[in-house]
Amino acid sequence: MKFQSLIFILVVLFASVATNQAIALSNSSPVNINDPHVIEIANFAITEYNKKSTEAKLKFEKVINGLSSTINDETNYRLTLAANNGSSSNNYGAVVLEKSSKNYTLRFFALIHT
Repeated sequence: MKFQSLIFILVVLFASVATNQAIALSNSSPVNINDPHVIEIANFAITEYNKKSTEAKLKFEKVINGLSSTINDETNYRLTLAANNGSSSNNYGAVVLEKSSKNYTLRFFALIHT
């Protein structure tokens, strides 16, 4: 009986998480890649990555595309951006949370392998 209860709880938990993610994605809208605010957020992501990285420092080139979604006065920006590491240009994925104007948190940053 305990095992069945555990399975039921896990199913409910996974369904809840999946529903919340679907709601967040359905509220997403494309960003204007030339918007100074979006460019500022992309630069923030690279600056934060550079602070934590022991690899070559990245230099921002441009925002390629992105989505934003706002829930409870917090905006998540999911950006694809181009940056140069001194020897080559690569694309990176970044997720930045904006809690209030100019209050950013880098949630994710990684090289996009092509």
